Amino acid sequence: MKQTKNVPASNMQEITALAEALNLNAVSQYLPEILNRAQQQNISYSQLISEMLKKELDARLEKRVARSLKRSKIGTVEDLASFDFSIRPQLHPHIIKELCDCRFIEEKRNILCLGKPGLGKSRIAKTIARSACLAGYSVLFVNTAKMLEDLYGSKADGTYARAMQRYTKPALLVCDEFGYEPFDNNANKYLFRLVSARHKTGSIILTSNTGFSRWKTLFSSEASAAATVDRLVDQATILRFTGDSFRKADKVYGAKLEE
Repeated sequence: MKQTKNVPASNMQEITALAEALNLNAVSQYLPEILNRAQQQNISYSQLISEMLKKELDARLEKRVARSLKRSKIGTVEDLASFDFSIRPQLHPHIIKELCDCRFIEEKRNILCLGKPGLGKSRIAKTIARSACLAGYSVLFVNTAKMLEDLYGSKADGTYARAMQRYTKPALLVCDEFGYEPFDNNANKYLFRLVSARHKTGSIILTSNTGFSRWKTLFSSEASAAATVDRLVDQATILRFTGDSFRKADKVYGAKLEE
């Protein structure tokens, strides 16, 4: 243990032991540093206690955010500053930054990111989801098809209630690649149940490669499409992604293929 001037080693050991017993790990770690600065700068007792508690609080908040990001399964998130908004007509940076304030979560509203592949929909969804984690909200990022397969499979092994809670409990559920392939009757049923359960009780961010005009072709019936889409769109923020894809080939060989 690092010795602090004018503080007996026995006292330091006792304080450290008490801090560890109370799970004040940051206080235990930074105690010598804080005491040394207090002696050098003639800090008051109240300020000394305040600094120790602030260190503990900051450390706990950092750990909580780290756990939240891990549980969210959003993976790597690219910096919004490197996103080229100039090639996304009518999609302005201030809109995304405003959504990163997470007011939509408090208001239990959805965000729908629509556009062709490679335009940055998942990237923006992850950016907003990360901001939600940092703000203290519970978040879960899922592939839509895998989520529906999980719900369908849970019915067979008797874990349906637990599985449904997994997707309804988070304050924000991010459904990536919605409608990548058409929904069968089972997928329709579980998707409707999930969307209905979260309607006005929790927010959804959804990314889809197709616009609303083609959504009805994804469902097994027009009635199920209308019932599900109506709840998703209700008071939602819709982000339309247009322009050229970010994804480009590194090298191209051979003659141009016939279209």
